[in-house]
Amino acid sequence: MQDVKRANTGLLLVGIATFVMMGAGQALYGPALPAFGRTLLLDTAQAGWLISAHWIGCAVGVAMMYRWGKGISPRITLGTMAIGLALIAAGVGTAATFAGAIIFGIGYGLAAVVFNPRILRAFGIRGTAMVSLVNATFGIGAIAAPLIYVWLGSNPALSFGLVAVFAGVVWLGAGPAGRAAPPPEAGATGPFRPMLPFQLFAVAGIGIEATLIGLGPSALIETGISEIAAAQLLSAFFVAFLGARTLLIFIAHLAPPFALYLGAMAGAAISASLAAFVSPGVFFVALGVSAGLFFPGFYVAASRLMGDDPRTAPTIIAAGLVGGILAPVVLAPLLEPLGGIGFFVILAAVAATSALLGLRLYRRLPELRR
Repeated sequence: MQDVKRANTGLLLVGIATFVMMGAGQALYGPALPAFGRTLLLDTAQAGWLISAHWIGCAVGVAMMYRWGKGISPRITLGTMAIGLALIAAGVGTAATFAGAIIFGIGYGLAAVVFNPRILRAFGIRGTAMVSLVNATFGIGAIAAPLIYVWLGSNPALSFGLVAVFAGVVWLGAGPAGRAAPPPEAGATGPFRPMLPFQLFAVAGIGIEATLIGLGPSALIETGISEIAAAQLLSAFFVAFLGARTLLIFIAHLAPPFALYLGAMAGAAISASLAAFVSPGVFFVALGVSAGLFFPGFYVAASRLMGDDPRTAPTIIAAGLVGGILAPVVLAPLLEPLGGIGFFVILAAVAATSALLGLRLYRRLPELRR
């Protein structure tokens, strides 16, 4: 019994450190995008593909988990991310930088599927709170990274290199975590129910989150805010993000998970509208609250609906990655012609539509109200 508790504690601690590092790595894309554009001779739309390259890598990682998940350990995920981050930091050309983003993304996708279901199983009735805790710590890295980026003179090589070193340090201590809460056998705990149309809500949630993180600073710059101020606002965005996920640890049991997702979508629609027409900076930060609630709310709701099968977590996360890949690609070319206001109007429309459709489904399916 003590061995199981130690293994579960190790899984939690390594998961926390991994998600801190993931938050730092992902948060660097936004403020670094203008610098990448200058050094790699790319325009805004072309540089935006770097974000999509990351999410394409995530999709590859999730596909690997779907096929070979039982053989992929926390150490493999961390080693993959460290290699990708180091390649981005090396700054040896466009192809290498994009390859680094893809490799980092592969490790990122592996980690999301390795840690979330294992922690959910390992902690039983406290699983939802622990998933919320681990995902909340993503915000710690994401808050710190833009500030460190500015402190390092807005230097992408130094910033990504520092995160690569952190990934390597976590890798050194990640061995025992691989023994905790191994994946169940296929079909061992019930049938696998993919419910693919339901996954469109993950597409919307992660699409909005990825767009805010990756393109949000560029949108703020389009409204007249400086690059340094935009990086600082991204850090404040993640303070709100972390606050929402930390609060969720204590209130997750008070409302059905899908209700939390719907509330986050409604809040995103309101905040994005106010960012467009009242104050881009203030309400961009407010959007961090909604972004912090999208994934935990949807992930737990979908897990309950789809069954405890090794394919469940990859299917849920893969749906979110569709949004993460497509949303920046679609919106990046529109950023200059529409400006920052148009960017926030589009996000408001997507969030409002998702909230209304989700509310209709929530009323029709009793399972979502539990």
